Amino acid sequence: MNVQEQVLELLAPIVATLSVELYDVEFSGSTLRVLVEDTAGAITTDRLAQVNRLISPILDQHDPIPGRYTLEVSSPGLERPLKRPAHLQRAVGEEVLVKMESSVKPRRYKGRLTAFEPDTHEIVVEAAEVDGVPAAEPEAHRLDMASVATIRTVFSWGPGPKPGAPKTGAAKPGQAKAAKARPRQPDKTQPGSPEESPTPEVSDEQ
Repeated sequence: MNVQEQVLELLAPIVATLSVELYDVEFSGSTLRVLVEDTAGAITTDRLAQVNRLISPILDQHDPIPGRYTLEVSSPGLERPLKRPAHLQRAVGEEVLVKMESSVKPRRYKGRLTAFEPDTHEIVVEAAEVDGVPAAEPEAHRLDMASVATIRTVFSWGPGPKPGAPKTGAAKPGQAKAAKARPRQPDKTQPGSPEESPTPEVSDEQ
C-alpha cells in the first residue's frame, strides 16, 4: 500500500465527521495534498482550516510519511482529475478531457462522459473533439481505462463578453493557496483569503 492509499484509508472516516468527503490524496516531492469536498455545498476556507486542524495530529500520531513534509488541504477544483471508480461514476454526464497513453491513437478526446462500466473498466465518451479536431457531430467512443493516461473534468466558462463590454475579471479554475506553508502550530491554523480562484487551500508544514 503506497502513501496515498495509507493516508486515504486513515483520514476518510475522520474527515467525514465534519460532513466533508475525502476526494483524493496526492503526494509529490515533500508535499502531501489532501483534497476534500463539502457534502453540504461549496467548500470554504474556514472548513478547510477545520480539516487541517483535525488531521494534523492524526498524521503526527500515525506518521505514514517519513521525514518533513508540507501538508496542504484544498478542494479538488473546478477541473478535477478522475482517478477512482467513484470519481468516474459521479462524473457521468459531465464534460471531460481524456488523454490516452502515448502508444494509443488518437491521443485526446474531449466531450461528454456518457458511461462508466466498472465490470469491464471502460468509459464511453461522446466526443465533440478528437486530437484537437472538432467533429461534425459528437461521436461515441468506447475507451479502455487501462489505456487512459489521464482524465479530468472540463469547466466551460460559456460565451465571452460582447465587444466593448467591460471585463469582469473572472477567476481561473484551480487551487489557490489560502495560507502559506509555515511551521505547524497546533490549534492555531488561521485561513487566509483565496488569491486566484474560489477554490481555497490551506497549508501546514509537518
